[in-house]
Amino acid sequence: MERRSFVKGAGMAGVLAAGTAPAIVHAQANVRWRLASSFPKQLDTLFGAGESFARKVGELSGGKFQISVHAPGELMPAFEVVDGVQKATVEIAHTAAYYFFGKDETFAIGASIPFGLNSRQMTAWTYQGNGLKLMREFYRNYNIINFPGGNTGAQMAGWYRKEIKSIADMKGLKFRIGGFAGRVIERMGGVPQNLPGGELYSALEKGTIDAAEWVGPYDDLKLGFYKVAQYYYYPGWWEGGPQVDFFINTKAYESLSPEYKAIIEAASAHTHVNMQAKYDVVNPAALKELAAAKVKLMRFPTDVMNLAFKESMALYSELSSKNPNWKKVYEDYAAFRKDQNLWFRFAESGFDEFMQKQRF
Repeated sequence: MERRSFVKGAGMAGVLAAGTAPAIVHAQANVRWRLASSFPKQLDTLFGAGESFARKVGELSGGKFQISVHAPGELMPAFEVVDGVQKATVEIAHTAAYYFFGKDETFAIGASIPFGLNSRQMTAWTYQGNGLKLMREFYRNYNIINFPGGNTGAQMAGWYRKEIKSIADMKGLKFRIGGFAGRVIERMGGVPQNLPGGELYSALEKGTIDAAEWVGPYDDLKLGFYKVAQYYYYPGWWEGGPQVDFFINTKAYESLSPEYKAIIEAASAHTHVNMQAKYDVVNPAALKELAAAKVKLMRFPTDVMNLAFKESMALYSELSSKNPNWKKVYEDYAAFRKDQNLWFRFAESGFDEFMQKQRF
């Protein structure tokens, strides 16, 4: 059989199985991209996910497709990466979409909203529900195509210089909280601050802010928050399953060959799964280390949780009445969340509740 006929008839799967992929990959043009990350370089989980993605793209392309990864400040500030991709200053960014809710609140749904989906549910909505389709329709307005690029799992609620005993303690609290959730904190009487991760320790140490949240034990330990704030609260009700994404300039993506597009998709999926897996491995040991340092682990009071939920639902209703982009995506998201929580309430929660009470 002629090689050309074989490739046409067998498709890519047959080519790979036959061991002829290297010849095809080697026929591709060399491509060089720059990736702007929104995450501090010292975090091997978040910044490292961008590096892992770039490495996998290089491996799958036989070294033909190379992506250099840049920390905030090297090419642009952390919160300007969407503008950078939109204007083609860089080809790709790795970021949390909710940082950009000021452009349109709909960005937040692509990452995490208060009392939203957990990480498994977010992945399900993205890949098997309407999530990827709806968010891509929205991001098209910004000259962007998105690929899932990781999830942290449910996060902690952050570090506080004073104890939160009731709703009254939220009043006037200067709280660094990532992106959109600050809208809810504001409705609860707090004063939200949206600062990049690299600036948090200094702001907390100096008292410029009263509290700060980041991700969870592993990253928080690296950033040293326990040295300047002793109260460590949970759960992070605003980030039950925050997803980060790769944002790619549409023109840059469309210029790729079908094979390189497939490599982008495969590398992003690999990164997406690997980030969650890493966090689940490293967080338990880090939490033990923080406990040994006499950190005070605290659960949010019920009245704080109830008010946060009430204000979140009221905010979503208001946004649906005035932002058509939000309404279109959120209606699908909310319906999916309702069905998912019905399912998780029985099998997942029933199993987890029992297992977490056991002593091994």
